[in-house]
Amino acid sequence: MYDIITIGSATIDAFVESDAADIVSVSTKHASTEFMAFPYGAKVEIDSFRTAVGGGGLNAAANFANLGLKTSAIFKIGDDFQGKNIKHKVKLAGVDIENIIETDKETSGFSIILLSFEGNRTVLAHRGTNGTVKESEINFEAIKNSKWLYIAPLNGQSGAVLDKLAQFAEEHNVNVAINPGSSSLKKGLKYFEKILSTAEVVVMNKEEASLVTKIEVRPDTKTECFSSETIHPDIKSMLDKLKSTDAKVVIITDGKNGVYAYDGKKYYRCPEFPAKVVSTLGAGDALSSTFTAALEYTNWNIEKSLMLASVNAASVVSHFGAQEGFLSFAKMEQRLKETPTFRVEVV
Repeated sequence: MYDIITIGSATIDAFVESDAADIVSVSTKHASTEFMAFPYGAKVEIDSFRTAVGGGGLNAAANFANLGLKTSAIFKIGDDFQGKNIKHKVKLAGVDIENIIETDKETSGFSIILLSFEGNRTVLAHRGTNGTVKESEINFEAIKNSKWLYIAPLNGQSGAVLDKLAQFAEEHNVNVAINPGSSSLKKGLKYFEKILSTAEVVVMNKEEASLVTKIEVRPDTKTECFSSETIHPDIKSMLDKLKSTDAKVVIITDGKNGVYAYDGKKYYRCPEFPAKVVSTLGAGDALSSTFTAALEYTNWNIEKSLMLASVNAASVVSHFGAQEGFLSFAKMEQRLKETPTFRVEVV
C-alpha cells in the first residue's frame, strides 16, 4: 500500500552555464518573446557543467518521499547509462522502484539545460522512453493500492494512457493530482475532460492554462495582480473554465507573480516566497507535489497548503538541480514563522 504513486518522465539532466549567452528580446505588434542566444558558428566556452536526475514524475516522487510519504514511481527507462543512473538515484531518494518499466529496445530520456545569467533556462529535451509508455506496461494493481495518483506530464504516445488512468482511479477511489504537459494540452480542454473531472488537484502554469482554455491574458489590463485589489479578470476566467470540469481544486502558476487557486467557493492568490534564484528548473514540480502532499498534512487547508508549496518551490529554485533544496514540512513551517508578513489573499 502506497501513500502516493507517480507516473511521468524520468531523465538525466545536464546543466550547462555560459557567460557568453545573451538574452535577446524580439517584439512584434502582438507579442514579445525572449531568446537565449550564442554567437553563430563560434566555439563557446562553458563556465559550469553538472548532471542530475530529473523529469516531472521523478521530481515529484523524490519530493513526496522526502516529505515522508510512502512513494512509488512509474516511469520508463532504457538499458543504458542514463537508465542505470536514474534507477540508482531513485533508490537513494527513498522511492520504491518496483513499478519502473524497463526496456532494452529504446534509449532513456535526456535533457540539456542551458542556464542564463538571470537564473532562467532553455531545455533541449530528448523524450526517449518517456514518450512510449503503453497501457499494458503500467502496473494498475499498484495504483489500486495507493491513496493518491500523481500524474506528471506525459508526452508523445504516453499521453494516450490518460483516460484509462482517470477511469481506473475513479473506479477504485484513488485521489488524483495532475500536472499535465503542454504537448498534451494543445489538444484542448475537451481532450482532458475525463481526467480533469475526476481529479482532486489540477495544476498548470499560466501559458498552459491559456493554451487549454483558449483565454489570453490581455496586456491592456493590469497584470501585476498582487498589487491590485482583484485577480486579473482573464486569470479568473481561466480558473472558472478549468473548475467547470469538476476538478476539486485548480491551480495556475504565474512565475514571479505567484500562484492562483480556485475551489469553486473561494479564489486564492499566493505571492512568490522570497528566494535567490539560481535555477527555475523543477519549481513547478516542487510546487504541485508539495501542494498535493500538504493537503493531507493540513487536512485540506488550501490557504496553508499554498503557502507551504511556495516555500518549498522557493527553496528548490535556490539550488541547481530539480531535486536539490527539498524541505521537510517542519522546515517549511519554520520559514513561514520567520516570514510573518507572507500571506495568501482569499477573494
